[in-house]
Amino acid sequence: TNPAFKEVLSRIESHEDCRNLPMISFLILPMQRVTRLPLLMDTICQKTPKDSAKYENCKQALKEVSKVCSQVIPVYFQGKMDCDFLALQPFPLVSSSRWLVKRGELTAYVEDTGLFSKRTSKQQVYFFLFNDVLIITKKK
Repeated sequence: TNPAFKEVLSRIESHEDCRNLPMISFLILPMQRVTRLPLLMDTICQKTPKDSAKYENCKQALKEVSKVCSQVIPVYFQGKMDCDFLALQPFPLVSSSRWLVKRGELTAYVEDTGLFSKRTSKQQVYFFLFNDVLIITKKK
């Protein structure tokens, strides 16, 4: 809401070093890098000969990177969650015993029943399956 801040931010975003990218892209970038580390480590493990002494170290590194990634992702989504459910009942997404199992995009078929009609519409939803909870979201 501060006009001076908006002006400075706009000037920074339009600077050639920022390549006209909005500030949010720089805030998300570290999160994107962290989530790619397990993929990179897995590729390195696949390229490392299984009879090599480095293979076991590689597998251990993959395990540790995956653990860090699974702890970082709930922190990120906790800050992004904005819904009526959370206003009624706080939900601690960040927990030492919770980790991300799978995430992805799905098409949900929503049935709207009116007084004289019944319609079905498609809606893109995103799901986040943790070891103990399934969260279904939609983009704002």
